[in-house]
Amino acid sequence: MSNILAIDQGTTSTRAILFDAQMQVVGSAQQEFTQHFPQAGWVEHDPEDLWNTTVETCRQVMAENEITASQIAGIGITNQRETTVVWDRETGKPIHNAIVWQDRRTTGICEDLRDAGHEASISHQTGLLLDPYFSGTKLKWILDSVPGSRERAANGMLLFGTVDSFLIWRLSGGTSHVTDATNAARTLMYDIREGQWSAEICDLLDVPMAMLPEVKDCAADFGTTRADILGKEIAILGVAGDQHAATIGQACFQPGMMKSTYGTGCFALLNTGETPVVSKNRMLTTIAYQLNGKPTYALEGSIFIAGAAVQWLRDGLGVIENAAQTGDLAPQADPGQDVLLVPAFTGLGAPYWQPECRGAVFGLTRNSGPAEVARAALQSVGYQTRDLWEAMRADWGGDTHVTLRVDGGMSASNWTMQSLSDLLGAAVDRPVMQETTALGAAWLAGMWAGIYPDQDGFAETWALDRQFTPQLDTAPREAAYARWQRAVQAVIGV
Repeated sequence: MSNILAIDQGTTSTRAILFDAQMQVVGSAQQEFTQHFPQAGWVEHDPEDLWNTTVETCRQVMAENEITASQIAGIGITNQRETTVVWDRETGKPIHNAIVWQDRRTTGICEDLRDAGHEASISHQTGLLLDPYFSGTKLKWILDSVPGSRERAANGMLLFGTVDSFLIWRLSGGTSHVTDATNAARTLMYDIREGQWSAEICDLLDVPMAMLPEVKDCAADFGTTRADILGKEIAILGVAGDQHAATIGQACFQPGMMKSTYGTGCFALLNTGETPVVSKNRMLTTIAYQLNGKPTYALEGSIFIAGAAVQWLRDGLGVIENAAQTGDLAPQADPGQDVLLVPAFTGLGAPYWQPECRGAVFGLTRNSGPAEVARAALQSVGYQTRDLWEAMRADWGGDTHVTLRVDGGMSASNWTMQSLSDLLGAAVDRPVMQETTALGAAWLAGMWAGIYPDQDGFAETWALDRQFTPQLDTAPREAAYARWQRAVQAVIGV
């Protein structure tokens, strides 16, 4: 049993990746699934799509690489965070579509809690802000909106979970209702200092605590799969939310190390060690990972739209046919045009937290075309990262050295990463291993299974592919960033 199966259940697709005993990728399978938009600002997934694509990709990658369940030492799961599922304890059937992390329907619930004076207490316990992003208000909305659900929940008939919990429940045949500390920390209901669900917050949200999963370390015994799903029972030994798994996969184990993942959104985590740092700049305080009962904390900044801006160029405007074209178009843009895109399609995340503002393009001229808009879309990722970078450095201690490691689909674009380095005025390190999120989940499971090295040994395996260093002088960098800040304020002011 020298292989590890990693399940990476993301926002737009599900992937299954097999790793060998040397933590190298043996093969992978991927399936996209339908996004549902019932109203403006609402985003849902059919939980059955999440389940079916998980099972199908696992079976596919095992079949294609002729790996049987007997050759797999364990499963690691990483998942889109905050996305909320409620299902029947007996049947396992969801009572509503999963409400996705991008969904903004609970803005009113957040405002009511804020107006009632609860934000300070909630933030102190959870490290989070009152925002529709998190799971707690989504869960409240489902219980408020689905007829009979509150009574069923009170009677112990319904269960809540983030995607990891739902998948483990299904994989284990309903024998394991569990999650890990990183996913729990994103629900708005978990006290990250006390390491337990908050009865006070659950009471505010009118959530029966019997619905909530047991919280475990990131590497632990999460149960076993039913034999009929993958051919034989397989132990589930590692779980972490996707951004935390990427932090682990990037071996950001020392305080001051920071990773930034560029997928649908962009999520940056800065390891702050054993102490939760309270942000003065509207960053989130969260659990980076938890091993051997000991949490390691992080500051996190969340950008809602990163790669999704490129998807918008493709699907919304039709100016490109595939995402890779942006990297070719951007260098062709007229350097005399200062086109700026503020991609607040679903509001602005950190450090602004403005859920109701919407996106805008600034600086268009009669000569502006696909190249200029493509450049603006890619640069918007750099500008938003700069916002997080400045806020985190201020919280962490100003001039403290921060090492930035990048991953995710957009990190493969040399142009985008060079632009990021230019806008930050700092080095950007891209690793050889691009599957950092899946690798993090795989390492957790493999380390627990005893086939992968410990933290120190794993950190030594991290290898640099390329370091990007700033090529832009300070004056134009700061002038460009000032233009960005003015554009953001204009969007917030609309």
